Amino acid sequence: MHEVWNIERSLWLDGVDAYRARLADQCVMAFGPMGILDREQVLQTIEQAPRWASVEISETRLTTPGDTIAIVIAYKAEAMRDGGKPYRALCSSTYLVLDGELKLAQHQQTPL
Repeated sequence: MHEVWNIERSLWLDGVDAYRARLADQCVMAFGPMGILDREQVLQTIEQAPRWASVEISETRLTTPGDTIAIVIAYKAEAMRDGGKPYRALCSSTYLVLDGELKLAQHQQTPL
């Protein structure tokens, strides 16, 4: 399994420190109800939101399209918070290699 899947799982389950370590400076995320968020808005949101207790990632796709974009992934996620209802979404993420590390440049979720 490619390391990017462990990174992606960490971003679902771990706290804001995981995001600080992995988000590119110009990261952009799009979430249906919340809109389009930049890096600082994502960090503020994660600090205030309860983390997911579990996530199942399925129907995975991974491509490596070129020199500037290292990896593009797409997948279906089902996540649960303690005592909550399942959240299901189709997701995509784009990673760049910056200073020798994979950094998240883009993430999008479409709730199912």
